[in-house]
Amino acid sequence: MTLVTQHIDSLTTELMRLNFMAQELAFGIESQHQLLKVRQIGLTNPIVDEVKSLGTTMAELAEQVSDEQTELAQLRALSQTAALINSSLEWESVITKAMDLVIGLTDAERGYIMLMNERTGKFEFLVARNMDKSDIDDDQFAVSKTIIDQVLRTGQPITTNNAQEDSRFKLEDSIMRYDMRSIMCVPIVYQNEVSGVIYCDNPFQQGTFGRKEERLLMAFANQAAIAIKNAQLFEQMKDQIAEVTEIRQFLDNVFSSIGSGIITTGADDLVHTMNPALEEMLDVSAEDCIGRPLTEVLPALYEGFDTVMMNVMEENTVEVIELNTVLPKRGPSFLSLKVSQLRDEDGRAIGLAIVVDDMTEIKQRDEKLNVLQTYLPPAMLQDITSIDVIGLTGEEVISVVFADVRGFTSFSEKLEPEMVMEIINQYLTIGADAINEQRGIIDKYMGDAIVGLYGTQLNRFEDHALRAVQTAITTVEHVKVFHMDLPEEYRLSYGIGIDTDLAIMGNVGSPSRKEFTALGNALIYAKKLQEIAQSNEVIISEATYEQVKDDVEVEPVERPTRSGDKILQAYKVLGLRA
Repeated sequence: MTLVTQHIDSLTTELMRLNFMAQELAFGIESQHQLLKVRQIGLTNPIVDEVKSLGTTMAELAEQVSDEQTELAQLRALSQTAALINSSLEWESVITKAMDLVIGLTDAERGYIMLMNERTGKFEFLVARNMDKSDIDDDQFAVSKTIIDQVLRTGQPITTNNAQEDSRFKLEDSIMRYDMRSIMCVPIVYQNEVSGVIYCDNPFQQGTFGRKEERLLMAFANQAAIAIKNAQLFEQMKDQIAEVTEIRQFLDNVFSSIGSGIITTGADDLVHTMNPALEEMLDVSAEDCIGRPLTEVLPALYEGFDTVMMNVMEENTVEVIELNTVLPKRGPSFLSLKVSQLRDEDGRAIGLAIVVDDMTEIKQRDEKLNVLQTYLPPAMLQDITSIDVIGLTGEEVISVVFADVRGFTSFSEKLEPEMVMEIINQYLTIGADAINEQRGIIDKYMGDAIVGLYGTQLNRFEDHALRAVQTAITTVEHVKVFHMDLPEEYRLSYGIGIDTDLAIMGNVGSPSRKEFTALGNALIYAKKLQEIAQSNEVIISEATYEQVKDDVEVEPVERPTRSGDKILQAYKVLGLRA
């Protein structure tokens, strides 16, 4: 390109030199013609005319070469803008530099690029530059909205060399307000759709733009349209990649944070992925396991597991397997495996996904809960926060309520067995409800008697003696209420004894059936106190009284046991203190 420019420059210079020489020759011939004419020597005019014509031709050639040189410079600059535009996908800065080149080529004062925002559907200024290669502030934008709208609507370029005198635009508000002169606006077209405009103007000079400048700007607009679209597609691709990467990172984080072990395989039954939870559970590393057969990685799988995997792959079933095995760090363990198909985005089965849960602690807890459920009401089970620390054997100071229904023997002889069972169960229900209300444990039913325990490993309370007394008082009161709607012949009463003493707790019975109970003086003495209690009386021991004396009104009693061999020192409960 440099050599061509040099040759054109030399040619232009030579033509201008020849033009100058022709002009001098014509002037010399003209002078000689006048001199000879004075001396009456004639010289034909054609010689002078031809010399003048030759000078004119030389001048025209020089001008044409100069125009060609200008156009060549514009084409060279256009080539530079094409290379610049396509040199990077960071298109906003590139398009800005290209706009500066175009402003310089067209002698424009300002240049703007407007593009349609695909989200809002509105046209927005993307680039606004002036001849000093600096950005134009928003408040300094001065464009003809009429011309821009017309180019956007028709897709055809518009050039005016003096908008003030152009009949198409001279009455427009923006033309008059900003005193505009030379304006050139061309569409940015991509795939037959107008997506924006390039607008150049020179508000101070008329006749700035011609056909060459318009063609140059159109060529630049075509380049810009492709570059802008490519850049937009690139931005969309970057956004999609970023979104996919973010989703992948999120899924990786989820995969890593799941408490259950997860392992996936391909159709070849080789391990593809393994999460940290399973690595910790099996005491292995995913790196060592990936690529190995599944049956080598999971511990002690039974022989039929191959059949399970085949059924899941072929029939799209979900299989749950419970497996007793031995884990390296945890010892004997109970695992639950949920096996299902792993599918691709088209729904095709491409392998297996297995969720592994270590259910050892849960199974042990369930076994203890099953034991506790036989002893405790649901409300008390909810109070137990750590079953693992509960021991079901040992010695404890407890309080025992021994409540016996009075007059049951003679009562039962007068009624049918069905009626006897119905009535006695209602009395026993009153006693059981009172025990449960104070979070006691029903130790046993003994015919027409019921025994409640307080302060055991399953219901440790500092005030277990007071709870036992409150249970007895509640039982007596509820029996009285029950009698209000009961025929007199069905009215029975309770005799209740309470003692606080050391007892041994634990499971007693045969291997096939066991009960949690208490053994020791507390139960024996509570039964003796119950025996000396009269109808609807609550008798407590000295030890119990010491625990509740600040809360209960009592009076001392001395009564012999049923055998008559000993006088007991005890207290009759009159009620709770106010």
